Amino acid sequence: MPSPIIQSLLDTDFYKLTMQQAIFHHYPDAIVRADFVCRADVKLAPLADCIREQIDALSDIKLTSQERSWLESQGLFSADYLDWLQTLTLDPQQVSVTTEQGRLLIGVSGLWCCVTLFEIYILAIVSQLYGQKMAEGGSLAEGRARLAEKIDWLKRQQTTRGRTLHFVDFGTRRRHSREWQREVVHTLQRELGQSLQGTSNVMLARELDLTPQGTMGHEWLQAHQALVSPLNQSQKRALQIWSDEWQGALNTALTDTISMSAFLNDFDYTLAKSYKGLRHDSGSPLTWGERALDHLNRLGLSTQERTLVFSDNITFKRAVAIQEHFYKRCQTRFGIGTWLTNDVGSTPLPIVLKMTECNGQPVAKISDEPAKTLCLQPEFIEKLRAVYAMPEQA
Repeated sequence: MPSPIIQSLLDTDFYKLTMQQAIFHHYPDAIVRADFVCRADVKLAPLADCIREQIDALSDIKLTSQERSWLESQGLFSADYLDWLQTLTLDPQQVSVTTEQGRLLIGVSGLWCCVTLFEIYILAIVSQLYGQKMAEGGSLAEGRARLAEKIDWLKRQQTTRGRTLHFVDFGTRRRHSREWQREVVHTLQRELGQSLQGTSNVMLARELDLTPQGTMGHEWLQAHQALVSPLNQSQKRALQIWSDEWQGALNTALTDTISMSAFLNDFDYTLAKSYKGLRHDSGSPLTWGERALDHLNRLGLSTQERTLVFSDNITFKRAVAIQEHFYKRCQTRFGIGTWLTNDVGSTPLPIVLKMTECNGQPVAKISDEPAKTLCLQPEFIEKLRAVYAMPEQA
């Protein structure tokens, strides 16, 4: 077998570990299922055997004592969680890899506190194998040329405008390769200094002495649709438990699991006081931002020290336009992923791996972008819409 693509437990997004601690403390017995989706008509079945080999190799990775010490140094994680994480061995048998009419089917089932880690590893494996074996027209030489152009453009913009754009690398899950992501992040760190505020990749944060960054994932809010009764309290309860777990340390809320409208209905004064940031991940960013600021204003809360985080298909050009739009009205920050870590001349895969069940019940993501809505049981989407008094299309 070729060298394993995933060689460290920390080669994942920071929010996976912060969510895992919250799951470990609050829902250690929850059973979930997550499913792979490719949003493009690409026949990935030829990769199935290689993907299976790489997933099987995940059983060999363990949290090392040096990695644990570094996690402790971040001042966030609890000792009981790190004790447990250091004993964790991933079970590849929780992952099924099959094909159907050329399509790649991947499902992961088991204890939520274990299943959650598979998402980033599997997506990074699929993305890298696709880049190596199926994608056409890509090369690292092209990637380096494009990256240099992007950096030069941003430097000129920042000099002209006299303002720094703050962004974070969010590119692990759909990167061209592990090595390329490291080169990209290291180059950005060297060339752009404080403009790069950190990386979501925990391994790279440790290696390059960067700040690990992340918020929460859709799965955290989705799971509560099955864990909380009545259903119309699920989102509010998820936000409350997260705030209690992290005591203000991780205080950016994700807004589009059941649509921005449903989120704002739940985001009352108490919750809004607890969260200093909101993250956009679908729909029009300017419309979303205006709605967020209007909501905070109506609650009587100052917006100037609040942060709006934008992470949906962000480029430097889009980020600068958004920053200018909200300048002096609030803080802005940007999570930039595939555009940085998989822009080498070929077309990246639009892939996700999302939770579809929790404790035997369906869960859903009703995005502000219809193409991102995901649920294996359409009737549950209708139930969720009804419970949250949502229109036909949120």
